[in-house]
Amino acid sequence: MTAKTKDYDIKDPGLADKGRSRIEWANNDMPVLRAVRERWEKEKPLKGLKMSACLHVTAETANLVRTLKSAGADVLLVASNPLSTQDDVAAALTKHYGVNVMAIKGEDNQTYYEHLEAAVLREPDVTMDDGADLVTLLHTKYENLAGKIIGSMEETTTGVIRLRAMEAAGRLLFPVVAVNDAVTKNMFDNRYGTGQSTLDGIIRATDILLAGKNVVIAGFGWCGKGCAMRADGMGAKVIITEVNSVRALEAAMEGYQVMPMEEAAKIGDLFITVTGNTHVIRAEHAKQMKHGAMVCNSGHFDVEIDLKGIAAEARELRKNVRNFVDEYVLKNGKSVYVLAEGRLVNLAAAEGHPACVMDMSFATQALASEYVVKQKGRLGKKVYNVPEEIERWVSDLKLASMGIKTDVLTEEQKRYLSSWEHGT
Repeated sequence: MTAKTKDYDIKDPGLADKGRSRIEWANNDMPVLRAVRERWEKEKPLKGLKMSACLHVTAETANLVRTLKSAGADVLLVASNPLSTQDDVAAALTKHYGVNVMAIKGEDNQTYYEHLEAAVLREPDVTMDDGADLVTLLHTKYENLAGKIIGSMEETTTGVIRLRAMEAAGRLLFPVVAVNDAVTKNMFDNRYGTGQSTLDGIIRATDILLAGKNVVIAGFGWCGKGCAMRADGMGAKVIITEVNSVRALEAAMEGYQVMPMEEAAKIGDLFITVTGNTHVIRAEHAKQMKHGAMVCNSGHFDVEIDLKGIAAEARELRKNVRNFVDEYVLKNGKSVYVLAEGRLVNLAAAEGHPACVMDMSFATQALASEYVVKQKGRLGKKVYNVPEEIERWVSDLKLASMGIKTDVLTEEQKRYLSSWEHGT
């Protein structure tokens, strides 16, 4: 069953009440975003603006969209990944919160891009992206509509990589704020959120015991650090693969084994890719893996595992041997299990990041949109960092919500830090 109009395309409106409960539950753990919403209900900083958001359609995202709507924005939400949509949340947003949503869990590629095009063709003033698919469409097929865009927000490492490449090539047509690179997003969301939710997705999909397993993590950025920390805490023997020598050195100093994927492939029991790059695990690696090795991805796009290459080395593909688990029976007789079709395992097989950590990310995302609108006409066609005052405000409010107080600089300390005369 699906419900489709020109304004929304969702799986089942009958799921709306269940979705509302889910949204309200998440809202309980998002005090910073609630504070933004309370202010915006009075000030209406986005009044009259059309916003198109290409994000993971989850309960946490729903509270971000509610906040944008409270500011006066007319919002259309589409999915940024075909497997990450929570259908009950999509239904609740359309029925109970007056937000148009075009997202269905498991939608095919054609439907995914039809939804993206609908988000572009409404000629938005502001966009939000998880992965830069929406912005890319505005820079390719619908470049004629890019001139209306005041600015955009990007929330993923993968998306920021794409956008900085656009800027470097002189192709970026409007300002973009790299929300992903904010400390209140990157350090906490990517480390604590991805770390916990990735292992949650793996365990839900496989019921694997991590203790004693060789867990190979490709990439030691914030997401990789989070996954390594959580796997280590559950008793796994963590192996890191990296192309960046500084990160590789950091991983070694943390006590993890560091080696090339070619070597790790032979001893790993579970493989997790979190690099933001393409074909990190390839057919030559799969052929070296143990019988029964499990492979998954927690990077934004499904390109980190070369599934076509692995399929070419398989004599049989057994789909859904367990929910979100496909078995590739290789020509050498060994089986390799791929989770969630190589897509984001934490959102496809689980519920994504906990609301508590998304509270900071989405508060930063929301305030960045307000900043872009207030700076209309003053920002160049560049990728910008989140202003420091937004970071401080979000951090201060989050600490207050946790009942945590910090020290305050004395006047003497302020003078000392702003002076140069004092020496030994």
